Amino acid sequence: MEEQKISALWTHLHWLSVLAQQGSYTAAAARLGVSKAAMSQRIAELERAAKVTLVQRTTRSVRLTEAGQRLVDDTRAAFEQIAQSFAQVRDLAEQPSGLIRVTAPVALARQQLVPLLADFLKDFPQVRLELDMSDRLSALATEGYDLAIRHTARPPDTHVAWTLCDTESVLVATRAYLRKQGEPQTPADLQAHNCLHYPRSHDTPAWAFEPRQPSDVGERITVPVTGNFAANNSEALREAALTGAGIALMPDFSAQAALRQGKLVRVLPGWKPVGAFAETIYAIRPYAPHVPRAVTALVDHLRSGLADGFGESG
Repeated sequence: MEEQKISALWTHLHWLSVLAQQGSYTAAAARLGVSKAAMSQRIAELERAAKVTLVQRTTRSVRLTEAGQRLVDDTRAAFEQIAQSFAQVRDLAEQPSGLIRVTAPVALARQQLVPLLADFLKDFPQVRLELDMSDRLSALATEGYDLAIRHTARPPDTHVAWTLCDTESVLVATRAYLRKQGEPQTPADLQAHNCLHYPRSHDTPAWAFEPRQPSDVGERITVPVTGNFAANNSEALREAALTGAGIALMPDFSAQAALRQGKLVRVLPGWKPVGAFAETIYAIRPYAPHVPRAVTALVDHLRSGLADGFGESG
């Protein structure tokens, strides 16, 4: 009889855990799709059954008592396991579906990802995508993102990371600029040019290079550069370079279309810019025992679409 009474309260316990996450009856009710009155009634029933106060209410918020927090902590793993098991079973029977929240850098998303995402939605009509374009590094778990596309040297150890493709930095300018100002022959020649750069700190900007041919004599060369325009967005640097304003250093995915069309050309092709931008693009998500099929399908789609990288002929 006692077991029946406890099993009848499982839903009440789940609602308490949602209340703990959301911090208010209104937000918890909205999350569960129920009325605030129903939410309040379930918590009151749970308190009567437990014979102890579980929630301290104020006019602005709610806070769990020690007993309430203990209940939430002790049952959290069980509810997470139930959710994961249900998701796994549902994935066996269904096509990829549901909402995927993705965050990605502005330039990469606008120029490369949006067309791929549109094609993905055609292949998987039951999936919905919500794309946040931001260069800010988001906390995936706390901000509710399922996937982050990141241009980074090292993904966080606490997350799962899939390599999507390699990328490189390119030095570019218009032919008109080079005809007027002269074409650099060595990295040191850049000191005589207007260099459009990505600001990293308040220090004097500097670009580093390594020879592309291993047989070339010399190690990494770092050159201080100056210029009248800096921007923390590679699209802005590309647009400035297209006006003939100077020589710009940017990721290849931002320069790809302009290089293909001949609007920009590579500068110092025998030298490889190093250290300015990361050389790998990853899909990253917080670790979880189960990854929804929709997410793995999206990762596979992006990996296939980006397989050739961002060369001018890619």
